[in-house]
Amino acid sequence: MGKYFGTDGFRGEANVDLTVEHAYQVGRFLGWYYGQENREKRCRVVIGKDTRRSSYMFEYSLVAGLTASGADVSLLHVTTTPSVSYVVRTEGFDCGIMISASHNPFYDNGIKVINGNGEKLEERVIEKIEQYLDGEMGQIPLARGENIGRTTDFAAGRNRYIGYLISIATRSFKNMKVALDCANGSASAIAKNVFDALGAETHVMNNEPNGTNINADCGSTHIRHLQKFVVEQGCDVGFAYDGDADRCLAVDSKGRLVDGDVIMYICGKYMKEQGTLPHNTVVTTVMSNFGLYKAFDREGIRYEKTAVGDKYVYENMSLNGHGLGGEQSGHIIFSKHATTGDGILTSLKVMEVILEKKQTLEKLASEVEIYPQVLKNVRVKDKKAAQEDEAVQAEVAKVTESLGDDGRILLRQSGTEPVVRVMVEAPSMETCEAYVDQVIEVMEKQGHFAG
Repeated sequence: MGKYFGTDGFRGEANVDLTVEHAYQVGRFLGWYYGQENREKRCRVVIGKDTRRSSYMFEYSLVAGLTASGADVSLLHVTTTPSVSYVVRTEGFDCGIMISASHNPFYDNGIKVINGNGEKLEERVIEKIEQYLDGEMGQIPLARGENIGRTTDFAAGRNRYIGYLISIATRSFKNMKVALDCANGSASAIAKNVFDALGAETHVMNNEPNGTNINADCGSTHIRHLQKFVVEQGCDVGFAYDGDADRCLAVDSKGRLVDGDVIMYICGKYMKEQGTLPHNTVVTTVMSNFGLYKAFDREGIRYEKTAVGDKYVYENMSLNGHGLGGEQSGHIIFSKHATTGDGILTSLKVMEVILEKKQTLEKLASEVEIYPQVLKNVRVKDKKAAQEDEAVQAEVAKVTESLGDDGRILLRQSGTEPVVRVMVEAPSMETCEAYVDQVIEVMEKQGHFAG
């Protein structure tokens, strides 16, 4: 991770950590950089944004920087991160930008940059952007005369993405009652259209964004509301997205959560049965549950583990030719169809298994016995110092020894926030809670808590 860009872009509180000046400079660099990459044609960049209030401000700042460097910019307006990735790789853009802080509160925002292949930007380019932001590259020339860029509307690109999603479905959703929680975010403009077009009886909640209600007690990070809604409405299944709709969690008809791990099992097993799981392997992160691996072992499905972040999952998949990977949080990648996590696509693939196998989601999910897990986020002054503190590490070693082969503990720095995540899996929730609190108490005693 760099000084400004974490595992998922440049993210922080709008006009505090991430300012309009930052956005303008990022635009200036990208317009110049991709213009230098191919001098034979004008640089073309596509921009999408989520529904938070500051997204408009950053959109205009990025456009100013890009066009001042000679790039032409196409605006998708409010859309999802995976739709930007799709449009970049299918419409010949040099790069794409998504303005979003994903699942963060509305007052945060972020700049995600996507390369010409629809993948998250290479580290070598990110390093150059950061050098420019820190004034280490000198001045970038301003475009003049006819070389100044222009901005055009490209809402048609979002519509093409909607059509693409609809084309992926293998069966009609007729007679299926589906609930969608759009988190008052990007999915509000797309998800219902897709499910309606496929014939579902669609019940939608949290799809009235006002600029400040994105992720506010809704969406995939507050799943309890969808759980209640599915039961009350008598739905067969429910899907919850995050702010930019690159995540999806599911809920069965009884209101029980089906997280990213279980979704990977359901889809991985189905793909193996269909002969469409390349190398018989699913790519997970170190945060995936013990129960998932036990279920994979039982079904004879291999797995590989990466660092946390769908960026790392995709890198592994791309390098090794794997077809399915993801995170417990609901970032699921189907590499045949997408180069990033895509929440709406994930919900369509889950629907495919339900319909093709003629089984309920609760029946499909019942094959995975998930270990109790407790994950707590500790807001700290310095992530690295807190995690590497000798007393903290000694306590982690003590917990590891106590758990033995019946569980595990994991400390991980957030890639986007000043947070250290403490996670324990064990045979009982009480054991998990006790060990997590034990480690957090040491972190507090060592003075790592942020004020």
